[in-house]
Amino acid sequence: MANTWTWEQVEQQFGMTKWGAEQKSTKQYARETKKQKTTLQIHAGVPFLSFSIFEEEADWMGMAFSTKLGGISQGYLAEMNFGWNRGDDDETVRENYRIMSKALQIAPERLVFSDQVHDTKVEVVTEKMAAGDKIEKHLAGVDGIITEEEELVLATSYADCVPLFFADPVHKVVASSHSGWRGTVGEIGAKTIKRMQQEFGSDPGDIRCLVGPSICQDCYEVSEEVAEAFRAVYEPSLWDEILAPGKMPGKYQLDLYAACYETLKKAGALPEHIQVSGVCTCCHSSILFSHRATAGKRGNLNGFIWKRASQEVPES
Repeated sequence: MANTWTWEQVEQQFGMTKWGAEQKSTKQYARETKKQKTTLQIHAGVPFLSFSIFEEEADWMGMAFSTKLGGISQGYLAEMNFGWNRGDDDETVRENYRIMSKALQIAPERLVFSDQVHDTKVEVVTEKMAAGDKIEKHLAGVDGIITEEEELVLATSYADCVPLFFADPVHKVVASSHSGWRGTVGEIGAKTIKRMQQEFGSDPGDIRCLVGPSICQDCYEVSEEVAEAFRAVYEPSLWDEILAPGKMPGKYQLDLYAACYETLKKAGALPEHIQVSGVCTCCHSSILFSHRATAGKRGNLNGFIWKRASQEVPES
């Protein structure tokens, strides 16, 4: 049976009921973007995160990001694990999707799962790719998904990698992409925007973008090889924004927030239309799954984004 949560329980155990905009950074993305908020909400006993960049679009789209809380998984996967290959029973994972779907008032059979392989393939999806009654994955080798179809819910998984979410309020298109360090070097954020342009005529300047909860620079140490991969893609003027000396010789601290932000901006997204959540999965590993914090012994978080059903216009 699912563990249901109240505000009082969350506050008592985790000492918070809201996630403020955790941007105390002097980075360019913190200076250029509007102050945005990340908020913890609880519906039907299930806590999840919402983001102010999408508040003005709530009449036509929805978006939520899970926490560890509210599901039926046990042990190191407790409670709300969405990972099929993390050691959980498949039926337990399916039930977690049902529980979250009920909380978000979406249909679990209308979920579309990405199949993340740390690449940059982006696909437009339709109801043919939906999970169906058995709640099954039908895509293979796809890290980014886009749709214009109503009530088709894009579901992507994370546990430190960067979640990127997109909403075009003009053409009513939503998208979600998984951007680990390889996907970030491969500029999957820009490729998602370009695909929205090609398929639906989206103007990058209209698109609202979210750089979601993921590992922060202080927590993310990388090798010289990874640092060189970023230097090969980003302009030298941005290297200090993205990379800092590590705590050990030959190591670096990588800022995926800054890298993804610069990629989105280069693709034509406006700074005022980008939210960098600033919520670190590793720093908050008590409530969010983190691969780095647990040496890989963890479940998966999920992001959900969807286009709502059109409101019928009453006859005059």
